Amino acid sequence: MLNKVEAYYLKLQEPHRGCLLALRHVIKSFDELNITEEWKYGLPSFYYKKKPFCYFWKDPKTQVPYIGISKGYLIEHPFLIKGNRTRIKIIPVALEEDIPVKIIYEIFELTLKFYK
Repeated sequence: MLNKVEAYYLKLQEPHRGCLLALRHVIKSFDELNITEEWKYGLPSFYYKKKPFCYFWKDPKTQVPYIGISKGYLIEHPFLIKGNRTRIKIIPVALEEDIPVKIIYEIFELTLKFYK
């Protein structure tokens, strides 16, 4: 029997499934020892040392997936978008482009300063 996280990915249609599975690998590979994946608030969420780190979602209008950064309000980076959010900033991930791994890792490095 599949857990909720695995079932979530399997329900997605392509190209969202492939994109989010690749992003999942990117996030978990950033720090395999300290980043864990859990099912919270009806979506895959990632925790750094058991504290909220980031999560996946998609824009309801455009359907563009994004990574929500839990401590985004503390970070300044040109690829982070605040929108009308108060605490979370997002990294949109275009389905038709390569995943910006270097940029994601830069933002993660900035984020880690607030977990130590």
